[in-house]
Amino acid sequence: MLNLIKPSIARAAALTLGLGATTTLADASFAQEAETRAASEYELSTAVAIASRQWRDAFNAGDAAGAAAMYEEDAIMVAEPFGTFEGREAIEAFWTQLIEDGFDDIVYANTTTVVSHDLTTAEVSASWRMNNAHGVITRELWALQSDGIALLREDHFEVAQ
Repeated sequence: MLNLIKPSIARAAALTLGLGATTTLADASFAQEAETRAASEYELSTAVAIASRQWRDAFNAGDAAGAAAMYEEDAIMVAEPFGTFEGREAIEAFWTQLIEDGFDDIVYANTTTVVSHDLTTAEVSASWRMNNAHGVITRELWALQSDGIALLREDHFEVAQ
């Protein structure tokens, strides 16, 4: 599917720049750079969307270890009003307790994803609700790993109820 998108991006860049039959080497280089950047943004955004879905699926299945596996080993989670949790082990303990307390069925809404300029991280914000609470994700910082998988480096959220 990505190969179908790439030519369209190049065409759009060429049309935007007014490039036609007299395209210069510099213009073609700019169009290629725009195409490459768009493809990288797409890959990062897709990796984040997949990882975020995997986190929600694990949590909703009652799998605290699976949810915690979506965090980098030294991740930081700030859960208002509960506190700050540092490292995957502490984060897993938090999710384990929450699941044992009967919380599940999380759903995100109004999700926004902003890709970093260097194309290595993306920030996600959203509102969320579940069976016993609702709130807002103020900042999830997802980092693209060397294997192409995105993991949470930082997770900041608030519980309103």
